Amino acid sequence: MSPDGNNKLALVGAGIFILAIIGAQLTYIVRPGDRGVQVTLGKVSPNFKPEGIGFKPPFISSIRMMNIRQKTVQMKTTCISKDLQEIETVVNVLYRIPEESVVEIFQKFKGDPFVSLVYPRVDEALKEVTKERTAQNTVQQRDQVKASALEIARAKVGSLIYIADITLEDISLSTKLENAIEQKMVQEQNANKAIFAQDKARIDAQTKIIAAKGEADSIRIRGKALAENPAYIELQIVQTWNGKTPKVISGNQTGAELILPIKKRVLPVTSNEE
Repeated sequence: MSPDGNNKLALVGAGIFILAIIGAQLTYIVRPGDRGVQVTLGKVSPNFKPEGIGFKPPFISSIRMMNIRQKTVQMKTTCISKDLQEIETVVNVLYRIPEESVVEIFQKFKGDPFVSLVYPRVDEALKEVTKERTAQNTVQQRDQVKASALEIARAKVGSLIYIADITLEDISLSTKLENAIEQKMVQEQNANKAIFAQDKARIDAQTKIIAAKGEADSIRIRGKALAENPAYIELQIVQTWNGKTPKVISGNQTGAELILPIKKRVLPVTSNEE
């Protein structure tokens, strides 16, 4: 191939390369789940770039990507309780960046929005909630701690970032404090058992008193009835008689039988004739 032909091929190749560079500089692509922030000569465009392909001024403009998908990030924080106990907490934070906030966050917060914006607010919220409770209550009322911390964190962050939820994965106390809390709970359970036993004994005693009073009243009424009407006992004997003459064996040597005193009653005599 002649030198002129080689020069033409080189020029064509260089032209294609330059066009490719210009084409790359003229266009941009925003991936799904991202939003683009355009920066032109150091100035940030007020509107975000949606998903898809777009055009921008070449060489003087760039597109920075901001992810708006919901994320879950784990964080650890150390809090001091109302009774001055140290509490280690492991928290999972679910958050996302609203698309209308991507430009403002890009301008005002450097680096990862979680590190610069979410983490400090959640940490502050947990510390505020924990300092109002004892270490034992913090452990026992973790649902209330979570709800209060979430509300405070959302108020601190505002509308810049949406905190969907926080979960308290673990709350760790010192071994000494955990043992003390466990002993206290055992003591409270034993105290409740003792109170229950005392209540039961008191109720049983009251029941016996009521029963004894009822029996005494019954005896008194029967005694009064006997005093006023001696024939009452004969009525009782007749009502409970089983058809046999009641007998009482005396304690004398002869062993004579004593018949209980009952008035003679004339019974009709019947005869059976065949």
